[in-house]
Amino acid sequence: MVDPLLVVHDVHAGYVPGLSILQGVNLRVDPGELIAVIGPNGAGKSTLAKTIFGLLTPHQGQIKFAGQDISGLKSNLLVQRGMGYVPQIANVFPSLTIEENLEMGAVLHHGPLAPLKEKVYAAFPALAKRRRQRAGTLSGGERQMLAMGRALMLEPKLLILDEPSAALSPMLVSSTFRQIQAINQTGTAIILVEQNARRALALAHRGYVLDSGRDCFEGPGSELLEDPKVGELYLGTAGEEFRDATL
Repeated sequence: MVDPLLVVHDVHAGYVPGLSILQGVNLRVDPGELIAVIGPNGAGKSTLAKTIFGLLTPHQGQIKFAGQDISGLKSNLLVQRGMGYVPQIANVFPSLTIEENLEMGAVLHHGPLAPLKEKVYAAFPALAKRRRQRAGTLSGGERQMLAMGRALMLEPKLLILDEPSAALSPMLVSSTFRQIQAINQTGTAIILVEQNARRALALAHRGYVLDSGRDCFEGPGSELLEDPKVGELYLGTAGEEFRDATL
């Protein structure tokens, strides 16, 4: 059996000392796995992402990454260990060019940057064509591509994406999910925190449903899509079906 890449055990965390938004969350990510984290607004999804990435310190519980306890470790040290994070907002430097943004993503890298940048440009050809353009002039979808590309500059073992489809048009949502799938297929493990629950579960190997700061359901993405209780409480009994969608 493969050792997990990330283990979150009984984690309590929040923004105010003594007041936890996460109420004992458990989560596991295996190497190369794509995990979806879904749930209603206020469930603690983004709080969980920030806690894993060291932007918040757990009040209780343990987080292990690649077999090492990282509970409370700061994000710059986690980047050095192979973890990347793309926040929902303020995820690019608008006054810098696309190329300069990518270089900022590799500030901890001590070798040549050209091979890393070319890998990102190969994954996101639209960025390659406009590498001298300032990030502040990009569309929402292009900024999301750049944010993911910058996080990939250090070739992380685990990439955490916080609401990557937020505020995007339906066409850009489909494109973003295809890009996420392509990144995962290169071997990068991904935690996908998403409000677009059906699309996220259709893409994911496994999913977790958070509610009121707790992990209420866990299982293969396809099984969670078919689970009537999950459907009724968190996916809605009506609306578009994405189980058979081409991503």
